[in-house]
Amino acid sequence: MELRQLRYFVTIAKHGSFSRAAKVIYVAQSALSYQVAQLEESLEIKLFHRLARGVALTEAGSAFLPLAVSILRQADDARACLHGTVGNPSGKVTFGLSPSICGVLALALMRAVRQKLPGIDLELTEELTGTLARHLQTGELDLAVLIDDGSLDPFTCIPLLTERLHLISRPSNAAAPKQRTISFKRTIQLPLLLPTSRQGVRPLIERCARTERLSPPNVVAEINSIVILRSTLLAGIGNTIQSSMAFKQDLDSGVLISTPIEKPRLTRTMMLCAPKQIPMTAAVAAVRDTALEVVNELVGQGKWSDAMLPVSRNTELDDSGFSRSLP
Repeated sequence: MELRQLRYFVTIAKHGSFSRAAKVIYVAQSALSYQVAQLEESLEIKLFHRLARGVALTEAGSAFLPLAVSILRQADDARACLHGTVGNPSGKVTFGLSPSICGVLALALMRAVRQKLPGIDLELTEELTGTLARHLQTGELDLAVLIDDGSLDPFTCIPLLTERLHLISRPSNAAAPKQRTISFKRTIQLPLLLPTSRQGVRPLIERCARTERLSPPNVVAEINSIVILRSTLLAGIGNTIQSSMAFKQDLDSGVLISTPIEKPRLTRTMMLCAPKQIPMTAAVAAVRDTALEVVNELVGQGKWSDAMLPVSRNTELDDSGFSRSLP
């Protein structure tokens, strides 16, 4: 098993095709096929199903992918150590953010990393939390901010903050509330625009409805795009449940309004997550620490409204600096 073979395997798995991978890494397709065959022979497992159009990972290949990513990252980290960059981490770090927090966190994080960690190439990815979780588990992402919806066992996590959720509506919408707060029961009776099941805040809303012994939310459309959701809200087709920061500009201008949800108060806890099975490099650890500092500053300066920092992030941390047993 060679590092070159592992890099080829990871690239093919990412692009789902020998031909596409060959174009990305400028290696002949025949050479890729030969090296993967050699890797499969040395491991005594089949890594890919060869399909009419591309390839798909076998069950063994899916299990091997995060291990291969881990080995390659450790090799890169070892190379950085030998070049004396331990105190000045370098390399590429991929960081995933959900659309609802990109507006408040992405630019601030990018600026902080460029200023404090000039040797690091930070790649920011915007996806829904369910998609981010899948990419984090396979090693395609180094870090991601995910909603704590009770399904984060595959990851090591640090609590970032807790946000209050609001009903977001167009002022002229007949269903828009006229009071200062709205009950959760009344909220889920309104025509709602929500993400699909297991995405974003949807699991939190459905779990709260079950806990309160209420009917499921009145979902009139399922929307997984913040751009489409905004257009639909402005068209007055429905309302949504979200953090106020997701629509800050529209709320500030008055084209949308937000109403805090009470009885019970609806909140979401955002977690900074990393895959358990992949050791953390010095570069990833540095970006993790910088992200924590940026969030502290945004909340402390009032730039992240309706957010509260956890009491402590220093309890029960493992060797990577992540909490395995969350409060």
